[in-house]
Amino acid sequence: MGIITVSAICFERADGAVLTVRKRGTNAWMLPGGKPEGGETAAECGVREVLEELGVEIGLDRIEPLGEFETRAANEAGFALRASVFRTRDAIEPHARAEIEAVRWIDPALGIDDEAEAPLNRELVFPMLLAERAARR
Repeated sequence: MGIITVSAICFERADGAVLTVRKRGTNAWMLPGGKPEGGETAAECGVREVLEELGVEIGLDRIEPLGEFETRAANEAGFALRASVFRTRDAIEPHARAEIEAVRWIDPALGIDDEAEAPLNRELVFPMLLAERAARR
């Protein structure tokens, strides 16, 4: 099984909703991000990708590591996904650009059961965010 390495940014609004995107020609909703280019750190890759995909400029000082995750890839059958995920709570206005066809904000409590959400979100990121939310109560 091949491995796809990506970086992603988890934009989390004050109400707890998370931004997910859908690439043109695919069905899965995923965190914005993509594959690193030569010499980039995982964080630099995530920042570059959200600028390209959403027109959102964020500084490296505005993101924090959320975790390193491994799961199955959403759009590439037979591949595993290794994702470095970073989080920001910066307020943004995303716009679908480049290969992104649609953007949406979703509450992880709803997304965890949404089969259209990528395995990374449903199985790993959303449960982590919900556990954090429960711990704050």
